[in-house]
Amino acid sequence: MVLVLALGDLHIPHRAADLPAKFKSMLVPGKIQHIVCTGNLCIKEVHDYLKIICPDLHIIRGEYDEETRYPETKTLTIGQFKLGLCHGHQVIPWGDLDSLAMLQRQLDVDILVTGHTHQFTAYKHEGGVVINPGSATGAFSSITYDVNPSFVLMDIDGLRVVVYVYELIDGEVKVDKIDFKKTSTCHSAH
Repeated sequence: MVLVLALGDLHIPHRAADLPAKFKSMLVPGKIQHIVCTGNLCIKEVHDYLKIICPDLHIIRGEYDEETRYPETKTLTIGQFKLGLCHGHQVIPWGDLDSLAMLQRQLDVDILVTGHTHQFTAYKHEGGVVINPGSATGAFSSITYDVNPSFVLMDIDGLRVVVYVYELIDGEVKVDKIDFKKTSTCHSAH
């Protein structure tokens, strides 16, 4: 069992002061093996905070990140799954499943983690999964001002991943889950 935290679009301090206190109390060091971040941390202090939760930190660049060394896309393998990361402002139209599926095929990944819309979504699609963890702080976006803070925790175990979404609604943390089983361990060649 490997736990992977997926979050992004924090926009600290420009659109939000900090992560919600209920989320911070849940995100403790030593529990999570990997963090994947869809960008828009905005300042170094957020990077440093995430590094305390888990030193294995993978960040891609959002359009508001000051750090220019973050890559536009990144792929990594965790267990039997190949993950792809992209902020999402490059995918037109934003949040469009067909456009995201095309990026997923280009990166040749089982799980695509993307952001930008600030809205949580998770789809089983074309033999893989497309996940947007939403905005961890609930920061507004150019698409909507009505944003519930959310993040995703993936439990990867063999050929199975259980995707838990944590969403702060009316002051309470709600948890939902999506179960995904991979059909094979090999990637198709493109």
